[in-house]
Amino acid sequence: MKGVLFMLETDDLQGALPQVAMPLPGPNAKKILTKRSENVPSAVLCSYPVVINRGSGAMIEDVDGNRFLDWVAGVGVMNVGYGQQRVIDAVKKQADKFFHGMINITTHATYVDLAARINELAPVNADLKKTMFVNSGAEAVENAVKIAKSFTGRGDVIVFSGAFHGRTALTSTMTAKKTYSYGIEPAMGGIHRAEFPYLYRAPRGYSREESIQYYLDKLQYVFEQGIPAKQVAAIVIEPIQGEGGFIPAPFEYVAALRKICDENGIMLVADEVQTGFARSGKLFVSSYWKEKGFAPDIIAMAKSIGAGLPLAAVTAGANIMEGVQPGIVGSTFGGNALACAAGLQVLDIIKDQKLTERAKRIGEIAFDGFSDMQSRYEEIGDVRGIGSMLGVEFVKDRETKEPYPELVAKIIKHAVSHGLIIENAGVHDNVIRFLSPLVATEDQIHAGLKIFETSIKESLAEV
Repeated sequence: MKGVLFMLETDDLQGALPQVAMPLPGPNAKKILTKRSENVPSAVLCSYPVVINRGSGAMIEDVDGNRFLDWVAGVGVMNVGYGQQRVIDAVKKQADKFFHGMINITTHATYVDLAARINELAPVNADLKKTMFVNSGAEAVENAVKIAKSFTGRGDVIVFSGAFHGRTALTSTMTAKKTYSYGIEPAMGGIHRAEFPYLYRAPRGYSREESIQYYLDKLQYVFEQGIPAKQVAAIVIEPIQGEGGFIPAPFEYVAALRKICDENGIMLVADEVQTGFARSGKLFVSSYWKEKGFAPDIIAMAKSIGAGLPLAAVTAGANIMEGVQPGIVGSTFGGNALACAAGLQVLDIIKDQKLTERAKRIGEIAFDGFSDMQSRYEEIGDVRGIGSMLGVEFVKDRETKEPYPELVAKIIKHAVSHGLIIENAGVHDNVIRFLSPLVATEDQIHAGLKIFETSIKESLAEV
């Protein structure tokens, strides 16, 4: 099949290209969306006129037969793609045995086996590691914070501007964008916010080195006037900010964070919920960190670990995990047998199908395509990312860098009408994210880039 970067057993959808044959939503989708509006709270937002019927690879087909290339991938959940037969077979096999065994009551082998596999692979700052499972990214981050607090005996945490860590009481407090916590204050205490090293928006005229020092000085200000370093349990950082705008944390900055944490007994926590499982060109972005000598102490992971089943994990050095007060961590459904069976297959698929290399290749194609558009459209202010986690930032003026969310909203609507599903990001909703499943074909990536540019042109004609 032309354009396929690797070979799998394929169906008619996996290698297909986007095709929309009618105005959206189609008649069948419209019935279901009407029923949704009558039965599901509107606060559970959705602005896409798409009702999925099946998925394969990087493609989904709706209930009216329209076919879409998915560059959102369940917001980073489907790195291995839809319809991986090995995952389906493993889940079916496990379902024939039992669905659930709570790990606090009955041990099951899939939990233990997956923990052992992750311990071999997770790039934390320790030789001996231990892993626990929960159900979602927010739970993973919350448990990572609880572990750090219990181990250090300290109560305060530093997070960053632009951060997204979840929607629980704690993680919504840690999250910067107040859309996610509006009206549910007061927020939980003990959370302090430093400025994330957003190099595109560093002070005008600063070099890279000067910009990084500028943001480190901002962190020092938190220690001086917010919370003394010796009272901080953890610094929690996304290696690439997700909702904040797909902004990579510069390695030089993370290296400095590692030094600060070491000097002050602070746990460095990497929130790899969206960045993990081959997305960056390595299993984790913190794999790059460890190679360079500044591995995190704790990693929170979720999303693509379960290929669509609810699963998340926290991994840390065994000394940290064994320093936690018994009873503080645990979960009724965490490490569910079906989800762990899927997780074991995900790790095998990433290795066997060389998805870290695929992420680099897909990322190169997309980055080059976006950069070419940047050279022709003044509204594209920045293209950035690592591997296949890329952000395209739209601005009204390249000098002022004023965000352009109105244009982004139109681009998203035009794109879906042509069969490309994309999503915004950024504090001002002016960034479009690239999160294609890593099994997309080369033809599909190029088709998506073509739709993306068409949607820019159509949107510019309307603003």
